Amino acid sequence: MSKVTRTTKRKDDHLRINIEEDVESGISTGLERLRFRHTALPELALEDVVCRITFLKKELSFPLLISSMTGGTEEAERINKILAEAAQVHRIAMGVGSQRVAIEQPATQSTFQIRTIAPDILLFANLGAVQLNYGYGIDECQRAVEMIEADALVLHLNALQEALQPEGDSNFRGLLDRIGEICRVLPVPVIAKEVGWGISAPVARRLVDAGVTAIDVAGAGGTSWSQVESYRAADEDRAALARAFRSWGIPTADAVRQVRTELPGVPLIASGGLRNGIEAAKCIALGADLCGMAGPFLKAASKPDRRVHQLIERTRMELRIAMFATGSSEIKDLRHDKLLPVPDNDRS
Repeated sequence: MSKVTRTTKRKDDHLRINIEEDVESGISTGLERLRFRHTALPELALEDVVCRITFLKKELSFPLLISSMTGGTEEAERINKILAEAAQVHRIAMGVGSQRVAIEQPATQSTFQIRTIAPDILLFANLGAVQLNYGYGIDECQRAVEMIEADALVLHLNALQEALQPEGDSNFRGLLDRIGEICRVLPVPVIAKEVGWGISAPVARRLVDAGVTAIDVAGAGGTSWSQVESYRAADEDRAALARAFRSWGIPTADAVRQVRTELPGVPLIASGGLRNGIEAAKCIALGADLCGMAGPFLKAASKPDRRVHQLIERTRMELRIAMFATGSSEIKDLRHDKLLPVPDNDRS
């Protein structure tokens, strides 16, 4: 089997497994440890609540990102088009899955190209950072951005996933310097993103010092890619190895709090196990500027009718009502000491 064919098959496997199997992490996001301070007298009307934000110089109707997921196959193209159409209607951000397959197999580029459907959205291109150690450079990064007319490039960090794949690219030596080289030359912002095990404050600091514009912590508590790899494993020993890391990672709440404390002014995306607008509001209260969701959108897009639109509208209303019930008329108001810790004996 050729390298290109293996990449395409891996994408098909990942898509199917994420939709059909239990791939949840063995730990929580940590957001259940937090509760909003309810405001019985908010002194505003629900209609006064404004969710609009500007992120990377583009206005969004509210701080929601359809996180990077897929591309490269016929089914992935169908899903990307459904998600893009909804992102355009609701004026939210979207990222595509890793475009490595489209760099290596140009015939698959159309599965990522959604600008005709979503001409105005904030759109993120995506490549694995480790590919910079396997022959990729500014040319491939530029091609990924131009391929989909992206506003920024996500370089995703997935060291543990690569280590668990028999075919994985696990040489991460000297990668920070190569990321820095891309940041200095690429004409669009670079976002560093984990894939579900979290970015710590020290790592985020090193990335920003190297030139990265924004951080997506992609913390633990949602999809566990070690679980995904356990379903792909060819034998039980390999599957057991992957399952051993189900509870690995930095919970999303901890990652957001730590990175925001370390880097007060850096654009920050919270993702990793978010399931609704209340959890998004909690992440914003912890310091995030934008909140990403992947799994819920993938499942919604795999169903008929308008499930994706319904998910976006429900998430928006949950966020707006959480703001209203905390006396927050604007997104920035959520950060004014609105969260309380939940006692250990009172978590659900």
